[in-house]
Amino acid sequence: MDGAAPPAPPPAPPAAAARRGDDLRWLALACDLAAQCPPSATAFSVGAVIVDADGRELARGFSRETDPQAHAEETALAKIGAVLWTGSEWTGRGRTGPDPRTRERLRGATIYSSLEPCGRRLSRPRTCAELILAAGIRRVVFAWREPPLFVEGEGVELLRARGAQVVELPELAARAREPNAHLLP
Repeated sequence: MDGAAPPAPPPAPPAAAARRGDDLRWLALACDLAAQCPPSATAFSVGAVIVDADGRELARGFSRETDPQAHAEETALAKIGAVLWTGSEWTGRGRTGPDPRTRERLRGATIYSSLEPCGRRLSRPRTCAELILAAGIRRVVFAWREPPLFVEGEGVELLRARGAQVVELPELAARAREPNAHLLP
């Protein structure tokens, strides 16, 4: 070797670079939605956005938007009709998932969440990771891993174990933490 630096890696393909840009834009919106959450001493403030395969927003939600125990992901899923709150549990519209029309809209969709979707939960029988999978969404993008303040975060592991593509964009983690500063040391 003549001491020359190794060659630079090739640039990302245009489609990959465009997707990353879209991911950052939608995830930034989810982080902005988290700031709309009523503060809580017992839960994180989270925002979520569901985007179809063509890049169109299908639904958005934030924690405690519809009731004091609602998580952002379940709120967005409920708005699009992917899940239904029965009063005691979230179901996938008759236990088999969303109706065929909604399932078709969710084919290839991505859910963007400012916080890792919960894989354990104390306030409801089904976790956000389970609801996302039941809705047929197989791509999840998030900014911040769930700290073990209330429960151990296991959402990423659950989603990956069931075949979902999970993308973490830690460059937005500080933005996702901002509406939760009152909970953090």
